[in-house]
Amino acid sequence: VQFAESGGGLVQAGGSLRLSCAASGSPLSDNIVGWYRQAPGKQRELVASVTVDGWTDYADSVKGRFTISRDHAKNTVYLEMSSLKPGDTAVYYCNADKSSLSIIIGSFDYWGQGTQVTVSS
Repeated sequence: VQFAESGGGLVQAGGSLRLSCAASGSPLSDNIVGWYRQAPGKQRELVASVTVDGWTDYADSVKGRFTISRDHAKNTVYLEMSSLKPGDTAVYYCNADKSSLSIIIGSFDYWGQGTQVTVSS
């Protein structure tokens, strides 16, 4: 599976962005999908995930501000981000697996290029 993340950009604090994760080579619909982010000098962290059935989970730092959703027809998963803060600045990545433990650990051999989100104060 190959991932193409898009939708990042520069936004002022309080603004919104919608990120897209498009997959090729395998249907996302068969997998749990996670959105991750990595800020400079920090480890990559899981911020949101969505199961095949649409159950979602969020990191405490983004709960109430980010919404993950999936479009099976387009083989795409989205991350709607609102009330953005400078602390949300990072490169955002997606990945997928059938195992929730793998999504939580996030130790994948392959990652896409990610999309940069920069939030100015």
